[in-house]
Amino acid sequence: VRDVGTMADEPLPGTTPDRTRRGTADFSVEAAMTEDDLVHALAAGGRAVTDVADGADALLLGDMGIGNTAAASAVIGALTELAGERLVGAGTGLDAAGVDHKRMVIERSLALHRDGIAGAADPTQEALRRVGGLEIAALTGAILAAAQRGLPVLIDGFVVTAAALAAVRLNPDARPWLIFCHCSAEHGHEAVLDELGAVPLLHLGMRLGEASGAALALPLVRLACALHSEMSTFAEAAVATKADR
Repeated sequence: VRDVGTMADEPLPGTTPDRTRRGTADFSVEAAMTEDDLVHALAAGGRAVTDVADGADALLLGDMGIGNTAAASAVIGALTELAGERLVGAGTGLDAAGVDHKRMVIERSLALHRDGIAGAADPTQEALRRVGGLEIAALTGAILAAAQRGLPVLIDGFVVTAAALAAVRLNPDARPWLIFCHCSAEHGHEAVLDELGAVPLLHLGMRLGEASGAALALPLVRLACALHSEMSTFAEAAVATKADR
């Protein structure tokens, strides 16, 4: 577990600290982070991959955070033409009024940052900097680092999918290395999966995050690999086909 931006004063037990700041700024009034913060978070994701990649045959990514479905919705909204009503959901349990307020805040925030993002030398990085979270930036960096190594990445839920979208916008060659594990119950997940041309392996109505969906999908991926590499072809098994009759 990498701590890339918690509000804790001291390092959290059981985590590897790699923070450049404690939390992000309020993106409804200013950019969520500085350019240096973004660079650090992207690199933190890459460092995490470097630490675990040797001997690995897949990377499972998950997230932990409160409020990060809002940041994920904002990043997706900044990188696509998807409207707010298609992206904003209940997160950790908002009621209808809460969802409406969340959508209003995100739409107002995107309007605030739209020109700055559009006019940037790299609009994707600028979207991450202005309306993203440190964990989303770190996940983006991890995806890019894994793809560069040729390491398949199992993409978990809504927040990790937002990072996947950013990673693919930064480097389209990363897309073939991504396996989308499930479509969660979070409103907007299906829309961003469609944006990526992704067909998820599972539809279980999950919304936990924390790589839980990726962990469930891993046995399916392993089974598919085993079938592909070990199952005999018709020719190898001497099975008659129509052409042989």
